[in-house]
Amino acid sequence: MGLAFDVAGLEAYMGEIFPQVADDFAIDALSMEGITMRLKVAERHLRPGGTVSGPSMFALADVTVYALVLSRLGTKALAVTTNCSLDFMRKPESGRDIIAKGQLLKLGRSLAVGDVHMFSQGSDKLVARSTMTYSIPPER
Repeated sequence: MGLAFDVAGLEAYMGEIFPQVADDFAIDALSMEGITMRLKVAERHLRPGGTVSGPSMFALADVTVYALVLSRLGTKALAVTTNCSLDFMRKPESGRDIIAKGQLLKLGRSLAVGDVHMFSQGSDKLVARSTMTYSIPPER
C-alpha cells in the first residue's frame, strides 16, 4: 500500500473535512517512513509562564497520527482516537514552533497505532513523546 495523498493533497483534504486545524498545523514532509508536522505556536497555545500548553501538544500528536492514517487510507475521515499516551519530557523552547515526527507502528483493518516525537524547532532535544491508537471504521 502506497501513499493516498501527497503533502498538498493531504493538506487540502484535511482543510476540507477538518478546517479548524488549518490555522494551527502544517505538514512539512510526508513519506512512507512517516510524517513531519508542525504546531504553528501562537499566543493561544501558551500557558502561564510562556510555555506551550499540554493540550496544544496533545492536539499536535493527535493531528499527526490522524494525518498519517489518512495518508495511507485516503478518505476515511471517520477514523477516531481510541487511546493516547503522552509523556512530557522537557519544557519547549520559547518562541519556537513544535515539530512532530510521526510514524505508523501498525496499520490494520480496524486499528492504527502511531508514535510521535515532538521537538522545539531547531532543537534535537525531545519535548514530548506520544503513542496514539485510532479506530478505523469498517467498510460498508
